[in-house]
This record gives sequence, structure tokens and C-alpha cells, in this order.
Amino acid sequence: MNHRSVLSRCVLVMSVAIAVAGSLAAQPRTLTILHTNDMHATFVPREALWVKTQPRPLVGGFTQLAFAIDSIRDSRSDVLLMDAGDVMTGNPITERVYQGASGGALFAMMNLMKYDVWCPGNHDLDISQDNLIALASIARFPTVCANLVSNDLKFPVHNQPYVVIERGGLRIGIIGIISQELYGLVLQANLTGLRVLSPAETAQRYVDELRPKTDLVIALTHQGVEEDSALAVAVHGLDLIVGGHSHTRLKVPRLVNGVYIVQTGSNAENLGVLTLTVENHHLSNVEGHLLQLWADTKRPPSAVSALVDSMQTEIEKEYSEVIGVLHGDWVRGGSESAIGSYITNAQREAVRADVGFMNVHGVRKDLADGPIRKRDLFEVLPFRNVLATFQLTGAQLRSVLQYSIRMRSGLHVSGITGVWSMGADSTVELRDLRIGGNPVDDARGYSCVASDYLIGEAGHYFGLVPEHVIFLKRTLFDAIEQRIRSDHDITSQVLPGLRRAK
Repeated sequence: MNHRSVLSRCVLVMSVAIAVAGSLAAQPRTLTILHTNDMHATFVPREALWVKTQPRPLVGGFTQLAFAIDSIRDSRSDVLLMDAGDVMTGNPITERVYQGASGGALFAMMNLMKYDVWCPGNHDLDISQDNLIALASIARFPTVCANLVSNDLKFPVHNQPYVVIERGGLRIGIIGIISQELYGLVLQANLTGLRVLSPAETAQRYVDELRPKTDLVIALTHQGVEEDSALAVAVHGLDLIVGGHSHTRLKVPRLVNGVYIVQTGSNAENLGVLTLTVENHHLSNVEGHLLQLWADTKRPPSAVSALVDSMQTEIEKEYSEVIGVLHGDWVRGGSESAIGSYITNAQREAVRADVGFMNVHGVRKDLADGPIRKRDLFEVLPFRNVLATFQLTGAQLRSVLQYSIRMRSGLHVSGITGVWSMGADSTVELRDLRIGGNPVDDARGYSCVASDYLIGEAGHYFGLVPEHVIFLKRTLFDAIEQRIRSDHDITSQVLPGLRRAK
């Protein structure tokens, strides 16, 4: 056989091999994606508050989540499990050190559930950068976040920009993206040395890198459904966005500019289930729904349930203690709620300040008439905020109040009484403004108190930034807990303060 004949046969064999490979790549392949977001440490079930019948059923928790994941894995061969951030903040488990990290038990549970990948959220930085690094070290699954970098453009919290996972004969590229508003969501001290790059520009850079060598490109994001929709419009080459942050319950995938967007709500109440069909490196069919995780005490025991039960037992020993009794409901609602009034006044009196401030959205739960457990208070104030004191002149206080009213920045204020009105041109007029019963003196300095978070966001809430702030070692939670223990019997009422003219 001459060389030309051998060469011809080799070319023929290679051509057939390429044709076969191309044919296989073109064949439809299916993939199941399971996803969670904004679980907020809800590792045990809680009441389904939207159900009107009594007793309300329990929903959520990691035992039920693990059972649902295992059940789907038993019936489907190719499953990918991912989380879109905010695993932390919302339950005392985040205060308990486990394997070297506060809240580490949550990630140990996720390891047992065999998560494949996650993208951090803003609340995963609530404790500190070091704690996020410790959490990522516990995780036996990669931390992806392409646009969270250090000042020298390195990846500072054990994160990497993306990961490529092979599943079911498919190569799936997954890019992590965190909200560009991070500096308005997290205490500034916890973000020292961090930069947040443009989500769209960063995502496009890595999509361009991944698209030629993968069958599917996914953005795993923690920025909210509206921002995800903008990302879908701005970035070319994405197939799917698995999102978090806005707590949006997308019962079915949302299609924007050819990109599917999914999100499960929050608090581990739902598991997102997606069935994808991939042909020629693109999605040819998408079916998705939310699986409601109704709690069932008859589930068989598992490694996850054992860890859940042990952690819950420890927490109950400390946090089930009754620290006071509430007479009448505490219901959040704007700047004049009884619960906000009590908390703001209690922190003011704790440091003997003239004026106290509290951001409305820092109060995270209503409380019903009856006993107040330490755990109830933790769910009202789940953030590890410390008290901060500073001085403002009377003129500055007037400016803060006018700004907050005009901009509706969402402030509870304690220690000041008076009447306000707003003109047609949005000019705010303050009348009979008093502190301690005396008229406010514009030239005098008044002692003030707020949380460190509020100080970090003072430009948004106050319209000015206080100077010479002193950060105390005392937490807001500790101050309110001590006050509730001292008062014990608490009547739900809005204390005298600023009121709108009739």
C-alpha cells in the first residue's frame, strides 16, 4: 500500500470521527438544576405565615431541603445543585462557632447535601471578611464571584471568577456575580480593601472566555431580579441566570432577551427545580418550577437531620429563655411603629444620649402579644451591629429631620418631639421642635446614638456624615435585651415624637 493510500484512509477515519463527535454533540442532552437563594440561616422549619388556618403548617428547614434534594437525585441521573447567596443572618446559628467560623454549621450541612457551587451574598459578609473566608474554607464546593476583588484585582475571600462543571456529558460554565450596591448593604468596616466591579462588563468578559469551551453558560448572581433582567439585556452569550437577593418567588422561569432567569424566594421555603435540554451548545427547552418544602416530622433520619437537631438543641438551651412579656402586638410600619419606637428609645437611654436614631428596615420581624423569648429578639435584630455615639448641633438635627422626611429615608427617631408639614414644593417645615422638653437650640451640640450600620450609611439616611464618631463595644442587641429584661412587662405604644400636622 503506498503512502498516498494510507494518507487517504487516515483522512477518512478522522473525518468519520469528527462527524460522529459532532453528531454526539448535537444530540439533545438533559440536565436538572436545583437551586436555592437567601436561605438566611433558616435551617429549621417555621410557620407558614401566609396560611390563614390554625395551627399553621411548618415550612422549610434543611432537613426537608435535604430530603427533597435526595429524592430528586434518586429519580434523575444528572443533577447540579447551586446556591445564590445570603446563607447567613437570620438565626442564632450564625453566632455559633463551628469548625472555626461563626455559622460554619450551615456550610457543614450544605456539604452533606453535596452542593456543587455557590455565590456569596451581602449578608454573608455581615460578620467579617475573615469569617466569610472561614466559611468558604469549610465549604467543599467552590465559591464563585467574578466581580468581588481586592484593590490589586485579586480574589480575596477564597472566591474564583467561575467554575466549569461536567455533568451528563455537558460542560457547564458558572460565573458568580454579586450586587454592585454592596457598599450600601454591608458595614463599611467589613469591606475594607474590597472592590465591586461592573456586573455586566465582568460577566461579558468571562462569558466570552467560557462560551467556546462549554455547552452552557450560567450566571449565578446575588443582585436581585431587576438587576438580573438588566444583565440579561447587557450581556451576550448567557443561557441562564440563577439569582438571589430580591427574595422573588419566580414560579416559572422568566425569559428576558433570550436568557432564562430563576429565583426561589427566601428562607429555604422552596427548592428551585429546572429541567434543561441542551442541543448544539444552547438551550432548546427549559421547564422550571418551585417545590414548596412543607415540613414533615416523619422523614427518615439522615446525617443532615442529625446535625440540624444537635445545633437546634444547643440554640434552644440559650435562646428559648423568656426575657419579657409584650402586651399588645409589635407591628412594623413606617417611622412611627411601636416596635421601632421602643428599640430607638431603648438604645438612646442605654447610652444616655439626647437623640436616638434607628433605620426602619433594621427591624426585621413583628412580635405578637405574649412572652418575648431571646430568640424572638434575635429575629427582630439579627445583625451584629454595635452602638455608635456622636454629636450634632441643633441646626444639623433640623437638617437631618428635614432630609429624612423629604427623602423618606426611613428613620425612627427618639428624644425629639415636634410637628412637621410638607409644602407643595417638598419643603419640610418643623415647628415646636424640642429635646428633653426644651426648644432645640441651633447652636448647641446634642449627643446622639445610632448603630454602626446607620453611621456607615449616614449619607443616605441623614443627608450628612457625622464627625468624631465613637464606636462602642456594646451591641444594639445587648442593649435592647437588657432593657426588655429590665422593663419585663412592656405595653405596645408609640412614644411621643415627631408627628405630622393635621
